Amino acid sequence: MSDLKVLVIAGSARRGAYSVQLAQAAAELLRAAGAQTTMLDLRALALPIYDGDIEADHGVPAGAATLRDALRSHDALLLVTPEYNGFPTPLVINAFDWLSRLKAEGEAPAGLAVTASKPAALLSSSPGPLGGLRSLNYLRQYLSMAFAMLVVPQQFALGRAAEAFDEHGGLKDEKTRAAVQGVLASLLKVAGAMKGAR
Repeated sequence: MSDLKVLVIAGSARRGAYSVQLAQAAAELLRAAGAQTTMLDLRALALPIYDGDIEADHGVPAGAATLRDALRSHDALLLVTPEYNGFPTPLVINAFDWLSRLKAEGEAPAGLAVTASKPAALLSSSPGPLGGLRSLNYLRQYLSMAFAMLVVPQQFALGRAAEAFDEHGGLKDEKTRAAVQGVLASLLKVAGAMKGAR
């Protein structure tokens, strides 16, 4: 699995975001499993809230192409999100909404072409006891139905995230770490099978 590349995205970009901490911890576990990882900051894409008038007047912002190219150059996606009112964050939804508006141009494929059959896995985090679990069902449906991604069945919601990390950013609880590793192992298995079939 050493040649597998996983794009890791956190659904929040605020300072001290638990989703960022969980994404970083998961990326370390992926590297320990032999995968290569890249962290992508959605805020750095500088995507405005989707507006058809913006698209009509100025085209799709460059940040959407950055997301497309990152997905295109990786074998799988790990998406780690908090929940806002039981739903995935606007940062995630907006980025993928813009991605869906990209049309094929030259050698660059359409946004929806790079997500089709792309393996993905989901983690969530929250300071509350449910760990952002409600957001995962919406996000799974969104990525599967709108973007044709292969979202692995395994998922994990990290509750009481404020207490979950040690001073080095790792997961303190062994059962929690094993649960995350189970999700990652499933992602790598599917990504490896998909890559082998190409």
